[in-house]
Amino acid sequence: MSITKKAIQTSAAPAAIGPYSQAIHAVHGGGLLFVSGQIPLDPASGELVGNNVEEQAVRVLKNLRAIIEAAGGTMGHVVKTTIFLKSMGDFAKVNEVYGTFFEAPFPARATVEVSRLPKDVLVEIDAIVNLPA
Repeated sequence: MSITKKAIQTSAAPAAIGPYSQAIHAVHGGGLLFVSGQIPLDPASGELVGNNVEEQAVRVLKNLRAIIEAAGGTMGHVVKTTIFLKSMGDFAKVNEVYGTFFEAPFPARATVEVSRLPKDVLVEIDAIVNLPA
């Protein structure tokens, strides 16, 4: 059984700034959507948003939501995320924001501290989404 790969692109989230797609929909049944890591870029201006990790996390999650909705899903369809933090000291702050975008049962998740993120942002999040058939 073959799987078709379809790029998802929306102007409601920032355009890719490198050789990657905003998301890839692996079509098989409803299919899995693999959303590239999002950073706190305003989709209209392309400028960084947020002076602190909470503001940046809100923008990141709004960008993720826009891409997921462009593919026909909702945040409730997210099955896995990875959060990349500049500082693990920001874990609780990002966790609080993150919790406002999801409902139980929450997606599986990994959170890691990294030495540097694109454009020196404080947070980046990617997602795997199980889209409805």
